[in-house]
Amino acid sequence: MQIGSIIAVFFVMWWLTFVTVASIGNRSQIEVGEVTSGTEPGAPSAPHLLRRVLIATAIAMVLTALLLWGLTNETLHHYWNR
Repeated sequence: MQIGSIIAVFFVMWWLTFVTVASIGNRSQIEVGEVTSGTEPGAPSAPHLLRRVLIATAIAMVLTALLLWGLTNETLHHYWNR
C-alpha cells in the first residue's frame, strides 16, 4: 500500500472512531443542572475533547495496523484465494 492510501485509510478510521467516541459518556447541561445562558440545554456540560481525540487516535492506529497486517499476511492471502 502506498503512503497516501495508508493516510486515507487512517483518516477514515479516525473519523469513524471519533464520531463513536465523542458521544460516549456525555452528560447534557440539563442532566448536570448547570445550563449556561445562550447555549442549547442538551449540549454537553464538559465534552473533554482532547481526551476523546487521543482515544480516537489510539483506536484508529490499532484498527489501521490490523487492516494493514491483514492485507499483507500470507496466510490470510492463501485463505482468501482458495
